[in-house]
Amino acid sequence: MTDITKLPSRKQRGETKLSKIPIKVKSVSKLPKPAWIKVPAPSGVKVLELKKLLRDSELNTVCEQASCPNLGECFSNGTATFMAMGNFCTRRCPFCDVAHGRPDALDPDEPARIAEAAALMRLKYVVVTSVDRDDLLDGGAGHFAQCVKAIRDRVNGIKIEILVPDFRGRMERAMNGLLVSLPDVFNHNMETVRSLYKSVRPGSDYDWSLSIINEFKRLAPSVLTKSGLMLGLGESLKEIEQCLIDLKRHDCDMVTLGQYLQPSKYHLPVTRYVKPEEFKELEEFAKSLGFVNVASGPLVRSSYHADEQAKSN
Repeated sequence: MTDITKLPSRKQRGETKLSKIPIKVKSVSKLPKPAWIKVPAPSGVKVLELKKLLRDSELNTVCEQASCPNLGECFSNGTATFMAMGNFCTRRCPFCDVAHGRPDALDPDEPARIAEAAALMRLKYVVVTSVDRDDLLDGGAGHFAQCVKAIRDRVNGIKIEILVPDFRGRMERAMNGLLVSLPDVFNHNMETVRSLYKSVRPGSDYDWSLSIINEFKRLAPSVLTKSGLMLGLGESLKEIEQCLIDLKRHDCDMVTLGQYLQPSKYHLPVTRYVKPEEFKELEEFAKSLGFVNVASGPLVRSSYHADEQAKSN
């Protein structure tokens, strides 16, 4: 079997561009976007400055890779979510706009570069996430811990959130890696309800994702746990409520609820646009379950105003 960690880098192979492989999805009529879902295109001097800093540091952000609708607002406010371990994912989820392909070996200097960028951006709160790295024995857990340590060593008083994949089949090894350097917030997104898991998150398992949150909380009870859901993929209200109940039963402290937006015609279509008042009702329901913080709205994303969510606790 080929050792993927020893493969030549994309640069060494002479490849310079990412290739996003089209995902075949059933063709349906595209729903027009309602007024409440429209946001201005990212622009401004601050946005350009931060993009240049990220390119100079050879860093990726999920804000750009996942075509987040809040990129302009977050970049203008001087915040960003760093995407570690490359920009090629080993999974091919039909909702996600991150490129799929064979990843490069981990860059041992990346944690230090993320820490330096956080310092230059004068961040008080930083989110580190990653692509799925099923090619790694620990799923990348150890690299997360290295990023946390590097940021803490470089920036005094900073709060750190990690948004992790599901570490499929690597629970014990992943937990051992993560516990080396604890974040302030541990986030793993459920993304959708149980009935849609096979179509939305192929290769993932609903109960396994719940167990990731529960196990981390058991091992590190002082760390806040968090998860998020995308709405508008065909789920029912009862299914959303059940997922929230399941999350609370598995020791999830915080939750985000936002509208799914189709990145391209090759991705899963939006089945409906959830109204702002519905998001408000779900927020109240989640709060009634005992979540310490709930962010619910059409443009809410997992890392949107994450610093404000954590401050409220």
